[in-house]
Amino acid sequence: MSVKTTLLSKIESLQDVAAFRGLHWEGTFEEYLEVVREDPNVARAAFQRIYDMIVSHGYEDYTHHRETLAHYRFFDDLVEHGKDAVFGLDKPLMELVRVFQSAARRYGTERRVLLLHGPVGTAKSTIVRLLKKGLEAYTRTDAGRLYSFYWQPDDGERMDCPMHEEPLHLIPIEFRQAILDEMNTGRAGLERVEIEGDLCPACRFLYNRLLEKASGNWYDVVRQARVKRLLLSEKDRVGIGTFQPKDEKNQDSTELTGDINYRKIAEYGSDSDPRAFNFDGELNIGNRGMVEFIEILKLDVAFLYDLLTASQEHKIKPKKFAHTDIDEVILGHTNEAEYRRLLNNEYMEALRDRTIKIDIPYVTRYADEVRIYERDFNERRVVGKHIAPHTLEIAALWTVLTRLEEPKRAGLTLLQKLKLYDGRTLPGFTEDSVIELQAEAKQEGMVGISPRYVQDKLSNALVGDQSHTCLNPFLLMRELEGGLKHHSLITSDEQRKRYRELLAVVRDEYDEIVKNEVQRAITADEAAIKRLAANYIDNIKAYTQKQKVRNPYTGQDEPPDERLMRAIEEKIEIPESRKDDFRREIMNYIGALAIDGKTFSWDSNERLRRALELKLFEDQKDSIKLTSLVSNVIDSETQEKIEVVKSRLIKNMGYCDVCSTDVLNYVASIFARGDTARK
Repeated sequence: MSVKTTLLSKIESLQDVAAFRGLHWEGTFEEYLEVVREDPNVARAAFQRIYDMIVSHGYEDYTHHRETLAHYRFFDDLVEHGKDAVFGLDKPLMELVRVFQSAARRYGTERRVLLLHGPVGTAKSTIVRLLKKGLEAYTRTDAGRLYSFYWQPDDGERMDCPMHEEPLHLIPIEFRQAILDEMNTGRAGLERVEIEGDLCPACRFLYNRLLEKASGNWYDVVRQARVKRLLLSEKDRVGIGTFQPKDEKNQDSTELTGDINYRKIAEYGSDSDPRAFNFDGELNIGNRGMVEFIEILKLDVAFLYDLLTASQEHKIKPKKFAHTDIDEVILGHTNEAEYRRLLNNEYMEALRDRTIKIDIPYVTRYADEVRIYERDFNERRVVGKHIAPHTLEIAALWTVLTRLEEPKRAGLTLLQKLKLYDGRTLPGFTEDSVIELQAEAKQEGMVGISPRYVQDKLSNALVGDQSHTCLNPFLLMRELEGGLKHHSLITSDEQRKRYRELLAVVRDEYDEIVKNEVQRAITADEAAIKRLAANYIDNIKAYTQKQKVRNPYTGQDEPPDERLMRAIEEKIEIPESRKDDFRREIMNYIGALAIDGKTFSWDSNERLRRALELKLFEDQKDSIKLTSLVSNVIDSETQEKIEVVKSRLIKNMGYCDVCSTDVLNYVASIFARGDTARK
């Protein structure tokens, strides 16, 4: 069997003909009424369909700084396995979903333009893209199905409804209440079927002509209409529209509401004949779904009148025709500069009054910013180059620092504030402190460096010097700093200077991170650190209970070893005056674990773990002589120990052979500088 035949057979086995037929179902209007009776959701309005789509993926409630938030899994981009996942924006996304929910219940927000507002690079376009492709996928499921119709006259050619409208519009207004009373028996709330709107001009023209020919027999008219399953598609311009403003000379309102087809005027004899009109404007084709307005506030004023009517009245006014009903979500996005222009323009009050603004800020939690970069720069996507540990974390650290306001509280640094926002604990700061810090910083997340800038610099660093097989934080920081002088969104030398100073803060933090990692790699002898921990616990237990400790070598009871306890406590800067408090804190911590049925380990308490690692490192570093790396004079015994440390960095911490050597050399230089300074 040839390769070609094998591949074709593979495709044939993967196809699902039955599913295709289900997606392209057709039937009579009578059959459709039965479908609606069984499942009223097929006749939902656009806002309700989008809300149901988001909720169908599920959500998780959680508490952050005493505020209950919901994480909607829809925005994890389950359709394309996380390609457009949105991180760290649960709060604004909750606000957006609440608008959809109230609009689904017809509380008034369905008559508003939704405006996503924020600085450049804050995922506004991504959120809209998720909604659009989510709708495409949802309408292909049983839960999200919807229907439209086409005409198949006995004596004419097929004509599809140009606006893909709801088939229930075929029911005359005078008959609707009786039909709805029958359908809604035993139903309440959102389960009730509603019929809003009327036929579009093209369908109305053909409907009236057929009704006249049938001598008023409505049943004979709908017999010539065929209902079909409707699949929303942006590419096919079905139910999803996108409008992008152009320069003023090229803007034309017919792009929103359609235009005359001059080739058909000769055929039908009039430019007011709906058959000679293309109902293909973005507001026309967005019917039953949604329309996106890119940079919506750059629209010419003439466009705004169409937009106001479309949102408030759910109607549009095609040229030469009466107002036409639409059912769609109008969603725009804009940046800060354009929004300020809207606020200062008194002629746009009507638009402001009909707009619901939802702020989409930059991420201000460091862990979420890291996830943004990990999505695009990971082992699967970056080929041929290793990204050293902490490279993406350092980029995220600097980026988030640029977005935070300097804390007003004395003794609190910007870096400490970032760590508090990220959920870490600092002595003297409670959850209430974090809430106060956030409340006093009104513009946090609305200014700072965009993720796009970092992504561009990461790309440059990865493809720049091909002699480097590993991208480390220093190469990236060099790129970040070098690009500041040409950054188009930095408007002052003062701002540029601040960003450089924050890079220095990040370098210092990186020094501490790699020192700690190398120290952990050196002290990775778990048996030794367990012995040290057990010794310390025995001594503080005896100290707090005013008892003696049994010497394992002499068998004699001796006073607690104050020298050992202080040697460990001083590593994390516990002053002499606070040693009793710290020792009681550790004993209370052990007791609390025991009450919960948990066992205490040397690494259970973060502060004690760090103190033990530092103490063990101090005891062992002289035997390894790491600083000898700087002098390039290394004996075989030291080299063997350094190779063990390298192997631990590679095996346990994600380093490669290149970056593990680099980081050991760098940390050795830090220790060498420290030794020189002490001398």
